[in-house]
Amino acid sequence: MDFRHLELFVHLSQSLHFGHTADAMAVSPSTLSRAIQRLEQETGCELLTRDNRSVTLTPAGARLQLFAQGWLADWQNLKQELKHGDDSLQGRLRVFCSVTASYFLLPGILERFRSRYPRLEIRLETGDPALAIDKILDDVSDLAIAARPDALPAKVHFVNLQTVPMVFIAPTSPGPVSELLEQRPLDWQRLPVIVSEQGVARKRANQWFKAKGISPNIYAEVAGNEAIIGMVALGFGIGVVPRVVIDHSPMGDKVRVLSPSPALKSIEVGVCLLKKRLDDPLIRAFQQTALEPS
Repeated sequence: MDFRHLELFVHLSQSLHFGHTADAMAVSPSTLSRAIQRLEQETGCELLTRDNRSVTLTPAGARLQLFAQGWLADWQNLKQELKHGDDSLQGRLRVFCSVTASYFLLPGILERFRSRYPRLEIRLETGDPALAIDKILDDVSDLAIAARPDALPAKVHFVNLQTVPMVFIAPTSPGPVSELLEQRPLDWQRLPVIVSEQGVARKRANQWFKAKGISPNIYAEVAGNEAIIGMVALGFGIGVVPRVVIDHSPMGDKVRVLSPSPALKSIEVGVCLLKKRLDDPLIRAFQQTALEPS
């Protein structure tokens, strides 16, 4: 039985999507299909039920999933044990984070990590922070630097690295939005608001408006905090972002922080991973490095 075929099967058994697994594992869809067919021939069982819309595990597939996960984990541990005396870890870690985290939180971690484990490959993907937890659950990424959701999935382990304030921002330049902000009393329901499409940042905004009994005038829903800062800087409305994004944005000097009462609830930013991967030597090394003082 081929280890690579088992790796492909395990990923597919979690994603239940041939296209997603093919992309994540860097193989063609036909190669993935042949690998699954070979496993079905070797086991003599149908492992997956497939139609035009969905993929589901058969009972035999569920049993092979558990076996393969354990076998692959044992194989990784054995390889590390066989390298006794060589304190340089080898392998690859897939890390997902927001663009902001990639230049305010991750550089220090990666600098320490790579100097300690120069033979370990880091595959970094950046994107909308709201997607981070799904990247972990779908096994597209091994680790993610992400905000902790209010309801953390049971399968996910979270280690807090930093507590970040959430803030309202407004343009510094004159215009209709600045004029509305000068009015007293401030009419929040007239202010155009730019928020994240989803994720913890959106929930923080929703929680604040609900607590104030305000029905917000949502001007735009966008993916990514940097896009919110850009739209606010251009005068399209006010926005809700983590404070650290402003401090590291090239357009940070074109927005100003508002201080309404009460303040928005802060977010916790840290390392996310699947609980079942906690004993993986590469994961453990990264987590320990991330927790060290900068």
